[in-house]
Amino acid sequence: MRALPALADGIERLPSAVWRGEVRNAVGMTLELDGLQRLLGVGDRCRVEARDGRSVLCEAVGFRNGRTLLMAFESLDGVAEGCFGYTAGEFSAPRPGPGWLGRVVDALGRPVDGKGPLPSGDTAAPLRRQPPAAYTRRRVGAKLDTGVRVLDCFVPICRGQRLGIFAGSGVGKSTLLSMLARHADADVNVIGLIGERGREVQEFIQDDLGPEGLARSVVVVATSDEPPLMRRQAALLTLAAAEAFRDRGAHVLCMMDSVTRFAMAQREIGLAAGEPPTSKGYPPTVFAELPGLLERAGPGTEAQGDITGIFTVLVDGDDHDEPVADAVRGILDGHIVLDRRIGELGRYPAVNLLRSVSRTLPACHTPHQNQVMRKAKALAATYEAMRELVRIGAYKRGADAEVDEAVALHPLLETFLTQWKDDRTPSEGTFAGLEEILALSHMETP
Repeated sequence: MRALPALADGIERLPSAVWRGEVRNAVGMTLELDGLQRLLGVGDRCRVEARDGRSVLCEAVGFRNGRTLLMAFESLDGVAEGCFGYTAGEFSAPRPGPGWLGRVVDALGRPVDGKGPLPSGDTAAPLRRQPPAAYTRRRVGAKLDTGVRVLDCFVPICRGQRLGIFAGSGVGKSTLLSMLARHADADVNVIGLIGERGREVQEFIQDDLGPEGLARSVVVVATSDEPPLMRRQAALLTLAAAEAFRDRGAHVLCMMDSVTRFAMAQREIGLAAGEPPTSKGYPPTVFAELPGLLERAGPGTEAQGDITGIFTVLVDGDDHDEPVADAVRGILDGHIVLDRRIGELGRYPAVNLLRSVSRTLPACHTPHQNQVMRKAKALAATYEAMRELVRIGAYKRGADAEVDEAVALHPLLETFLTQWKDDRTPSEGTFAGLEEILALSHMETP
């Protein structure tokens, strides 16, 4: 019986008949291929021969005037009118497995870390897959100990939950992800770096993630200079790898940076295929693809593990109501808002307590923990409302007891919430520290 998967894999890789067509037109990133009608469907792959003999991997993205529209996974330089396009049925799904841990791969599942060939798992992982049916899934599990004080107290993450990290550029999304990858209580990390700056990849892997985090992680990389098909495929491969480990019974922490760049890649593909632009230039398929991608994370069935999903959203111009952010916020089970103003004041992670929400509250905290959290959050809200008056000296101490307590608490709370990426605090110690601050501030208030 153990030989059956290997036999099926061998049959899948057997060469099949080769069918040829010809390139008839090229517009931007799109090729028009004639001669493969009825043989290529949307999502199927083929290759196009360039004049220098290079073979360019392409995918069918639509049809126009009886021709197949192709987009390439690599540069189209050297592809001319009349070049051959052919399909040979040679493309198989990736096979993530334990041998992928500690490795860095590209969107096609090829190793890019210089550590040699990538061992294959037992079964293929389809890039597009339906999540388990809603009525067969378990409910969201117990609270996950992330080791990040601000999250464990105010925006708790539970096993199988899906949260978004919403922020502008340079506010600390990647650093917060690295803290979760290092400290969160999960069996496997699957990290998708979608549309990242090329120079930041090594920095994230070596400095932010570190050897300890990488050892239990699979990193999928598609940099910003790669074609949109590669960026979109990297996101699909990230979820496929997470599902493969989940099916083995593991608890997977799936992190993607960022969903916005996946949406941008899909926008480029949709517009090139002739879709009409709608909201802020995004075609309709973007808002159809987003739930299809994000819903794949979550609790598994009784025979599976879970996928806890953390997805970053790069809000354009710090506008948290832009189309992608608004759509993602409606799909996920909570959102963590990183505030540029808080980061500029020197407090990292720059989480805005008042704008961040976890939809597993209050059930995931004990009654006493909820009481402590609500008290601290109420005082933070009071201080925020009076911030400008306090700053310019217009508020006089003693005018309002609640404001006095909030002013006394603020520097202590800011120090408590400031945490370096190497610092890990267990959840129990987090609440004990917060209780101590509340008690101290109460004693100091007349």
